[in-house]
Amino acid sequence: MHPGQESKLLDLLLQAYGRQTWWPADTPFEVMVGAILTQNTAWSNVEKAIANLRKNNLLNAHGLVAIPHPDLAGLIRPSGYFNIKAKRLQSFCHWYLQQGGYEALCRTDTNILRKALLSVHGIGPETADDMLLYAFQRPVFVIDTYTRRLFARAGLAGGDEPYEVLRHQVEQVLQNNVGDLNEFHALIVRHAKEHCRKQPLCPNCSVRRYCNHVQRIDQK
Repeated sequence: MHPGQESKLLDLLLQAYGRQTWWPADTPFEVMVGAILTQNTAWSNVEKAIANLRKNNLLNAHGLVAIPHPDLAGLIRPSGYFNIKAKRLQSFCHWYLQQGGYEALCRTDTNILRKALLSVHGIGPETADDMLLYAFQRPVFVIDTYTRRLFARAGLAGGDEPYEVLRHQVEQVLQNNVGDLNEFHALIVRHAKEHCRKQPLCPNCSVRRYCNHVQRIDQK
C-alpha cells in the first residue's frame, strides 16, 4: 500500500472484523474520563478503574472535583500512574465545568475546542483527539502506537512522521467522515491486539498480502 490508500485498509479491516461501534462507554463524559485513564495502560485496567468510579457515583465532573485527591487516586489505582492521573482528571474536570459542561462545549468549533483541550494539564494530542472523535463526534483521527505500527508495516507511513501529518493524511483520505474515522481507529486497535502486535501474529492476518513485515520474512 501507499499513503492515500487508507480507505482500502479500512475496507479490509471491516471485512475481517465488522463494525466495532466504539468507544465502550455509557456517556460522553465517561469517554473523556476513559481517554485520560487509558494513557500508558491497557484498556482492561481502565475498565477496573471506571468500575470503581461508577460504584462510588463518581462518573460526573462535580463528584470528581469534590473528592480528595488521595481518595480519587486510590479508586483509579488499577489504571496505573494513579497519582498523576488523578491530578490530570481533576484538572480536566475543573476546566470542563468552567467551560459550561458538555452542552456548551458541543457548540464550540472543532479547531477551537481542540486547542482548548490541549491547553488542559495532561491532555496531549492523542487524548484530545480521543475525546473529540468519540465524545463529541468530530471529524478527527487518533494517531496512537497501534496506528503507527500498522501504517509502517502496511506501507502507509514511514513510522516517524509527526502526529499532525499522519492525522491530516487520514482525515483527508476519509474526507472527514466521522463514522469512517471512528471505525478505522477502532478497527486498528482490534487488529493490533489480535495480529499486529510488537511480535506480530501473521497467519490469517487480513492485511498480510500488503504487509512489509511479512514480505521481508518471505524473502529470507
